[in-house]
Amino acid sequence: MQDNLTAWAFLLPALLLISLSILIPAVMTLVMSVNATGLDVSEPFQFIGLAHFQRLLVDPMARQVTLTTFIYLLGVVPLTIVGSLALAVLVNQRLPGKSFLRGVFYTPVLVSVVVAAIAFRWLYAENGLINGLLSVLLGEAFSPIGFLTVPQLALPAVMLVTLWKSLGYYMVIFLAGLQGIPKGLYEAAELDGSEGWRQHLDITFPLMRPYIILVAIVSSIAATKVFEEVFLMTQGGPANATQTIVYYVYDQAFTELEIGYACTLGLALFLMVLVLTLVRLVFAGDQPPA
Repeated sequence: MQDNLTAWAFLLPALLLISLSILIPAVMTLVMSVNATGLDVSEPFQFIGLAHFQRLLVDPMARQVTLTTFIYLLGVVPLTIVGSLALAVLVNQRLPGKSFLRGVFYTPVLVSVVVAAIAFRWLYAENGLINGLLSVLLGEAFSPIGFLTVPQLALPAVMLVTLWKSLGYYMVIFLAGLQGIPKGLYEAAELDGSEGWRQHLDITFPLMRPYIILVAIVSSIAATKVFEEVFLMTQGGPANATQTIVYYVYDQAFTELEIGYACTLGLALFLMVLVLTLVRLVFAGDQPPA
């Protein structure tokens, strides 16, 4: 009995913190999604049932931001897997200065999202570095490109920031997997005539499957919840071309003051992330320990 009380005493601060930061806001979100009033606690509770959920089903903007979010996911995740795995394979070789290269590739992970977004916004500006270099290369006939003002270019431009920030992080995960592969397998494959990229096809990629699944699901969840890059670089524009689900939740809550509807959107996002998490659990037996 005394041991149980001691254990609960140590757990109590963490439980209080979790309750204040997660459980209570989650319950309030659920309550406000069926409430017609806003944040004013002096207003009486007005139960409206599933009205917000019915609005969500017919809201064209909700469909658009969901589609944009999935495009973002489908654009970022494959490139993240391929790019980070390629970097991991590179820095796992016997190269001079490979420790330095590992540090260089991991450095973007340490950069704040705010700093990265502002820096890329300057790079993308019509009088920024990228347009400046293109004007030098192409001459006076070159017209500045509006990377963040053209709807067709804005979303890929924001995706690039997420990709640049995340490659080093997932590279470390893949590098841990690569270093766990016995070198004797490569030596045996070389004796069988397998060399170069053939060895990666025969050995590396099959044995890295659990890590690839892990990175795919974790990066998918991160891409689904993207917000900072959009908020700092485009504010959801131009013409809502970069407005994702999380940014739409923010816009409805703090710009339109549609608190109840924003909570409903947040619950829909929670269900999406939950589905991705369940997919991860399905493949948990094939994944390396976290």
